[in-house]
Amino acid sequence: MRRSICVVLFLIAATLSGQTKMSSNEIAEFKAQVQQRASQIQTISSDFVQYKHLAFLSNDIETSGSLKFKSPSTIKWEYLEPFQYAVLFKDEHMYINDQGKKSNIDIGSNELFENLNTLIVNSIKGSMFDQEKFSITYSKVEGGTMVDFIPKNPAFSKYIKSFQIQFNKQFDVEIFKMIEPTDDYTRIVFKNKVINTPIGDAVFTP
Repeated sequence: MRRSICVVLFLIAATLSGQTKMSSNEIAEFKAQVQQRASQIQTISSDFVQYKHLAFLSNDIETSGSLKFKSPSTIKWEYLEPFQYAVLFKDEHMYINDQGKKSNIDIGSNELFENLNTLIVNSIKGSMFDQEKFSITYSKVEGGTMVDFIPKNPAFSKYIKSFQIQFNKQFDVEIFKMIEPTDDYTRIVFKNKVINTPIGDAVFTP
């Protein structure tokens, strides 16, 4: 179970640079633009590079793969290098394929996984400004906007200290960063993103 939770958390991540806090008017305009953009998204295809930072290692662990998303909530993360590992969220289940070894978890029967799945979907679409669940701050950074989230739910706080999402000037999500309570973190950088290109159902077969 803990391994599966860690897999999910690896899929949540942004990057820090010089930041300037946004005014309330700027925040309102930004949220409106992001939510409008998110409402237009039916599919996403993207490559990604993931960097796992551990304090006891001199270099980050780097992996790469591809992401496929289909509205409203079907997601497939496929790690291709240096190993093959796929995680599919579909119909309230999480299907894992670890180099041919398959397993699945009923997300609907597990509140933590259900909340994490919602978090991932809304993160990808950029529509997750829930003040009830998170303390949120907004900052202008080079090339776009950084949004910082601190979970209010103690169940999340056990695994996530905070996470950040960086948006580009077109209001698309570019980078995730998830910080653990130990201050280790996972950073995911999206590349070659394509929006609203048809994706065949076979891609999402468990």
